[in-house]
Amino acid sequence: GAMEDKRNIPIIEWEHLDKRKFYVFGICMTMMIRVSVYPFTLIRTRLQVQKGKSLYNGTFDAFVKILRTEGTAGLYRGFLVNTFTLISGQCYVTTYELTRKYVSRYNNNNAVKSLVAGGSASLVAQSITVPIDVISQHLMMQRKGESMGRFKVQNQGGKRMLVFGQTKDIIVQIFKADGFRGFYRGYVASLLTYIPNSAVWWPFYHFYAEQLSSLTPKDCPHLLLQAISGPLAAATASTLTNPMDVIRARVQVEGKSSIILTFRQLMAEEGPWGLTKGLSARIISATPSTIVIVVGYETLKKLSLRPELVDSRHW
Repeated sequence: GAMEDKRNIPIIEWEHLDKRKFYVFGICMTMMIRVSVYPFTLIRTRLQVQKGKSLYNGTFDAFVKILRTEGTAGLYRGFLVNTFTLISGQCYVTTYELTRKYVSRYNNNNAVKSLVAGGSASLVAQSITVPIDVISQHLMMQRKGESMGRFKVQNQGGKRMLVFGQTKDIIVQIFKADGFRGFYRGYVASLLTYIPNSAVWWPFYHFYAEQLSSLTPKDCPHLLLQAISGPLAAATASTLTNPMDVIRARVQVEGKSSIILTFRQLMAEEGPWGLTKGLSARIISATPSTIVIVVGYETLKKLSLRPELVDSRHW
């Protein structure tokens, strides 16, 4: 009856989608999110890397200070380079869906499918993302007149270098200092941050959606429940993986190689609270994107359903 219908939130699988629409919509949406949350990504990275509260007192303080000293451009340092991570986003979704399909041959349990697929998707995505991350994080660290990281962009003859000039400069410096390995600094730390992050995210997302669905009236739209459970899951996952994220940022920016030493040093200098650095900025940057991703992903899947399937689904 209608009762069971409500409880079973339909999961749209990969074969039901019109791939071309899916990618085009996906990229446009992602760009819109990126532009809106990028400043918080930059702030989170600076907060995680700074010693104690030497530069900024918190998310809001950092926002105001960066605007004041560096203008809007300051909040978008490294943005263009960071855009290349869009590719990894597409690879993530594709790997996620294809792995689910593959796993379902052996095991049809949704939690198992989500875990394995989430993990594999992260692995693929991180291999593309880490080098881009390393470069864009060094760009985020450039402040007026000084840098918070290891590398400082040279100003050529007083005039500010163009964006890709700076990027090239940083790439050359990383390569000089560390060779090819330099671009994979923090690769392990990234995997330790993002694989648990995405593996934890999906089960929590389904869990919150089910909990909410049992608490709310029957006619409450699915989309609303999903829009609430997404950010809840993201906040939960962010909180659990933030300690690792702080370490990842430091390893990548300061060029340390050891996760354990970085962890010890952070504990020695700032105690356990050091592990929460940048958490609120991280949740702020995760929330809008998660809402859009969840609502978008579900809507996207509905919009991208192959035309012949549209009537067969009632939402």
